[in-house]
Amino acid sequence: MTVLKSVAGLGLAGAVGGVLAAGLAAPVVGGGGLAAKDVANTFVHLPPAPREEPLAQVTRLLDKDGRPFAQFYEANRTAVRLRAVAPVMRKAIVAIEDARFYEHGGLDVRGTFRALLTNTQAGGIRQGGSSLTQQLVKNILVESARSEAERDRARAPNLARKITELRYALALERKYRKDEILERYLNIAYFGAGAHGVEAAARRFFSTSASRLTLTQAATLAGAVRMPYSTDPSLGAAQRARLRERRDLVLDRMAGLKMITQQEAASAKGSPLDLKLRPEPGGCEQSAYPFYCLYVKHELLSNPAFGNTAAQRRARLARGGLVIRTSLDPIAQQAAERAIRRHVHPEDTEVAAEAMVEPGTGRIKAMAASKRFGRNPGNRKNGPRTTFNLPADVAHGGGQGFQAGSTFKVFTLATALKQGWKFGDGFQTPGALVPSQGYRNCAGRPVNDPNTRVLNASGEGEGGPQSIETGTWKSVNIFYMMLERKVGLCNVVKTAKALGVVRADGKPLREVPTFTLGINEMDPVTVAASFAAFAARGIYCRPLAIVEITGRDGRRTHVPPVCERAIQRPVADAVNHVLQGVFDKGTMKGQGLGRPAAGKTGTNNGYTSAWFAGYTPQLAAAVSVGDIRGSYRFPLQGVQIGDQYYGSVQGASLPGPIWVESMGPALRRVEPRGFPGPDMSRFGGGHTPGLKEAQAEEERREMRRGDRAFAKRHRRLMRWLLGRAPAAPSPEWPHRRRRH
Repeated sequence: MTVLKSVAGLGLAGAVGGVLAAGLAAPVVGGGGLAAKDVANTFVHLPPAPREEPLAQVTRLLDKDGRPFAQFYEANRTAVRLRAVAPVMRKAIVAIEDARFYEHGGLDVRGTFRALLTNTQAGGIRQGGSSLTQQLVKNILVESARSEAERDRARAPNLARKITELRYALALERKYRKDEILERYLNIAYFGAGAHGVEAAARRFFSTSASRLTLTQAATLAGAVRMPYSTDPSLGAAQRARLRERRDLVLDRMAGLKMITQQEAASAKGSPLDLKLRPEPGGCEQSAYPFYCLYVKHELLSNPAFGNTAAQRRARLARGGLVIRTSLDPIAQQAAERAIRRHVHPEDTEVAAEAMVEPGTGRIKAMAASKRFGRNPGNRKNGPRTTFNLPADVAHGGGQGFQAGSTFKVFTLATALKQGWKFGDGFQTPGALVPSQGYRNCAGRPVNDPNTRVLNASGEGEGGPQSIETGTWKSVNIFYMMLERKVGLCNVVKTAKALGVVRADGKPLREVPTFTLGINEMDPVTVAASFAAFAARGIYCRPLAIVEITGRDGRRTHVPPVCERAIQRPVADAVNHVLQGVFDKGTMKGQGLGRPAAGKTGTNNGYTSAWFAGYTPQLAAAVSVGDIRGSYRFPLQGVQIGDQYYGSVQGASLPGPIWVESMGPALRRVEPRGFPGPDMSRFGGGHTPGLKEAQAEEERREMRRGDRAFAKRHRRLMRWLLGRAPAAPSPEWPHRRRRH
């Protein structure tokens, strides 16, 4: 039926019906009323259909397997096509809201008078006076309002608003087919409990989808639309009782209209509501993986591709209805979380953080931290929670980061190999070094520091001959300070920058002599992505969390990796060859993965922080540990972290074990693969004067120490066997102490 035919058939009765419809819900305002001619013109000369803004919908974050782990919304809504709504739901909403919906042209005079009579007899609103199309118009005007004043006008209880609403309804009937109107109504209506639209309501009330709603469930939702606040089941027993009354009213109405039988109605009315209220958490604090969620959120809010202004980007995140697939791997994520949790407690002021990155793509597989995300009770500064994204940089919600320590030696190693150094090349090193000459930054200015005296960190070697292998395996500070001077500080800085190294706070890198000792504060994501480039044989890829974005229109946009060659493939292979020795000959000796791996410990002078960064050909990860209150003020010495006491925290004593315990499970479904061997024609044949002799002497000392230790244990055992003294317990480091 066309609008003109509908109006002509109804004549002035239709107009009067509209006035009566207004009287059902709002008092008539004004004293003059409308002349018959004015009324007729009002409903014959119609305005365009109301402007419809895109409905606010939920934006969801998915892991790599398509499982949701976070969502953002201004209104909890997921729009669906009418064919995705169960037929019984369509019938239920039409029955209670507008039984003659498919017969009238936007104004149902017969239904209006019937509602007036029913409501008068009942002493309250039992049936609505507005057609379903009129209700859609009201919702459209509220949703499209650009100010609070516009929203107030759209809800105003007066005759002028009802007449405007009716005129728009007639215009909508001219623009859309009936099923299109019903689809729009089901997606825009508010059902209570924070659920906008029938799909969100089905999920919220019954943990199901709109396509699977049963008769009783459909009747329940249809009954909630008229009074969504007083029937909100999440508020208490009284609201649930009213919701059941409304459900039964819908069932009676459906039976009266022959949509269902009386027997079906009676059976449904005899059943409980059987609600399965499903929480719909929003934001990162309620996400299963909050630190990863926060990283993605900051990516969206800072990237101009998602909107020209910050306000537009925030609106798109909260209203856009996007589906964002990420590279998060739940297996790797849970492995990182478990490993950290075993070693560091949320209540500790020392914090551990880890990021895992895929070589060759830069895709971030996991981001974990020892603290839970959120605010502490009473907004206390220190506690089991934090609002900082500990694995990330400031641009992604992180803090200032921690000095990366000796992990930076890898950039000096790569620079030396690039310049022609060979395996075995090295030189004599003193027991201490003052960097008073030979260091220039990339601006060409001297940056020598005659007031600094550099020593080798405890357990990382003493003076004597060192090669690029032994200097790396033992992480000898003075060797690397001297090597940095030989290859050029600026060249080392350039290598680091090519491998994606930027400070966590976004400030320029500090180009000073101790650059190779990791003086710059870093975050695990950046360090993991940098080390992943070695696993990818010299290809650096920018860290990537978002893989694909699907808009509300179903169009998919793939987000490709951004990669470039940072160092030559043979140089990367040579670096990998050296760093593999860290596990069987160096600072991580005895802490392997049981598969080919390479890596580097990082222990800062003064034990202000500790790191381990390493990789296999398929996965790279970096672990940092430091005190959240400030690493300089609270060094990692004489501290209890988790259930262990540490005299001092080194890269191999805490970050290293976390890395090993997380990488193993993260890679359990990945076939082990080795690194390509180095080009020995290019890198073989180096020589360090006196190194072989020094190594032979070191082996003799080790044997003598071993013999003495064995003899000492043997004497203790014999005394114990003879009953002369108790056997002393074997020393254990770090000492285990339980919290009290």
